[in-house]
Amino acid sequence: MSITYPWFLLSLVTLGVPVLIHLFELRRPQRLAFTNVGFIREVKLISAKQRKLKHIIVLLARIGCLFFLILAFAQPFIPASKEQKTTGSAIAVLIDNSPSMQARGNNEQSVFDDAVEQAQGLPNAFVNNTSFLLQEGPKSILNASAYQAALKQLTISGQARSLKSAIAQTNFSRSRIAQTFIISDFQKNAFSPQFLRGVDSTKDVLLVPIASQEAANVYVDSIALDDAFVRSGNNISLKIRVRNGGNALAKDVQVKLFIAEQQATVYRATIEAGKTSTSVVQVRLTENGLRKCRVEVEDFPVTFDNTYYFTLQPSPQIKVLGIGNTTAALEQLYGNEPLFAFTASQPQSTNYRSLATANLVVLQELPRVDASLRESLTRALQQGTSIVIVPPAGAVGHDTYNQLFRELGIGVVQWEERSSGAPELQEMATPSPQNPFFKDVFAAQNRQPIMPKAAPVLRWSRSGSDVLQMRDGSGYLAGFSNGQAAVYLFSAPFNTTYSDFTSHVLFVPVMYRLAMQSYRSDQQIAYRLNQRAVAFTLPQSVLQKADQVFKLTKDSLSFIPAQRIQAGVLRFDVPSGMTEPGFYALEQNGKKLATLAFNFDKRESELAQYSADDLRKMIGPDQPNIHVYDPAKGGSVASQYRAERVGKPLWRYCLWISLAFLLLEVLTIRAKPKVQANRPAVAA
Repeated sequence: MSITYPWFLLSLVTLGVPVLIHLFELRRPQRLAFTNVGFIREVKLISAKQRKLKHIIVLLARIGCLFFLILAFAQPFIPASKEQKTTGSAIAVLIDNSPSMQARGNNEQSVFDDAVEQAQGLPNAFVNNTSFLLQEGPKSILNASAYQAALKQLTISGQARSLKSAIAQTNFSRSRIAQTFIISDFQKNAFSPQFLRGVDSTKDVLLVPIASQEAANVYVDSIALDDAFVRSGNNISLKIRVRNGGNALAKDVQVKLFIAEQQATVYRATIEAGKTSTSVVQVRLTENGLRKCRVEVEDFPVTFDNTYYFTLQPSPQIKVLGIGNTTAALEQLYGNEPLFAFTASQPQSTNYRSLATANLVVLQELPRVDASLRESLTRALQQGTSIVIVPPAGAVGHDTYNQLFRELGIGVVQWEERSSGAPELQEMATPSPQNPFFKDVFAAQNRQPIMPKAAPVLRWSRSGSDVLQMRDGSGYLAGFSNGQAAVYLFSAPFNTTYSDFTSHVLFVPVMYRLAMQSYRSDQQIAYRLNQRAVAFTLPQSVLQKADQVFKLTKDSLSFIPAQRIQAGVLRFDVPSGMTEPGFYALEQNGKKLATLAFNFDKRESELAQYSADDLRKMIGPDQPNIHVYDPAKGGSVASQYRAERVGKPLWRYCLWISLAFLLLEVLTIRAKPKVQANRPAVAA
């Protein structure tokens, strides 16, 4: 046993006070007055032996009460098994406030509330002048009362810091910090043993896992469109994928889909733990405006991820610009489909500014490509416009095309030597049904399809993707990726002398797919709150305004994110204050530009977590500065820490013993002694 304040033991000299009082009481005479002789006959005599024993008990009770009271002030304790580090005078505390902490704990309250309770008790494990640093609160050193007040202000956040960054920060924390408590549920998909490898060995890291109840947790894993183009008035196929991220069977869970505020469909699903269920539902947008949509899952007791928000909006027309000798087939193909906005022009009359606004530029059989057109095409490609090149039959402008190929990043392209007479047409190879370019193009059939024929005038050595090939393995249509856009190169002209491709049934789906792949929409149907950056293409009318400050609003909340504009695309970081899922309006000077849907990170819905024993196995014997405390085994973290690091305090026991001696004294004084009655006196 050790004494915290040994100088208090000097007060033991006061034990002589009750002894002196006792001796003085023995020497003081006692006088009894009697009124008559009859009363004397009723007096009950107390023996001297009984009176002496009572005085001794009272004396010992007073000495014991005073002794243990002095000992309580001296604060004795049993020394700890481990030495407490004193290199820092402040204690850092990190509480995981990610959405997964809303799961129900073993004491019927949320895991987050359990974590806060454990953190509030930590000041009891240290001396009164200990300072604290709350990592998710104010970034300053706090005393115990300010620290506990800051704990009450903590809330769940969709942008909570990851455990990886939290553990890594312990290496860079200020020198006054010697110990860091990390209180979390330690999800398996958010925590890895590698996170602990780089922890500074001079600083203590104390892991406190808070366990949650075993339960099912059904959430929306993803929502995908079968077709990237949403058309008003047409059926839209939505793939809704739900997953059970819990550790129990989810039986007969109801899933509802809402388009705006109208329920579109409802179904039920039974999902085993760790499994998924995908359903395809048909919806239809009757108007052209954006629709706020959501999927609701009736799941209990984990409810923070029961709603998934997303948006649907009919796609705008795809702008296709044809330059050169555009054929009637091409004009009819794009001109008769409302999905496309087709414009045909000649090189000398082309507005080069329109190249940057087009989704697809078809350069068809131009005899030569002048320098200004090459420069405009290169600039348009860099800004995201895809380009289709159909080579000419003549040999006049080969050099200009070679220069264009180099500037577009295609590489070395060889021109076939032109022979006298009509070119010999060769049949193309049947494309693979597994090629994603031809998804849903080829129906199931038993016989070999008849393929178009062509006489290539170009050959290339490499390509990003071969869409169509000749039977000899040479390419007919190949794609060359360039950033967000692509260059598609045909090896033969479209005129009937060199190809019958424009009259083949494959012409329509191929050209449609080229145009559709050129369409890009930076706006997604849903985003995550912890997403690093969001991109949004701005209309020209917005780019011309002087006020270039954009903000996100939801109800009465307003956030101005860090933002920048590059090539007509607004890129902004999700503000740290955005912690709640839902719909946020992107505004400029009070005008709404778009509505964006934000959700929690789906990884938060996976409830599998590491136990205290799992963490100890991960740490092993090589990292003695990392410790694990398990609140589930009885006792708070503060009490476990004190027992291990500070020792077991005994002052409370001393105080109770002192009170027990005081009670003994009171009972002894109030106790009635046993007496014997005198025999009656006999008259002489």
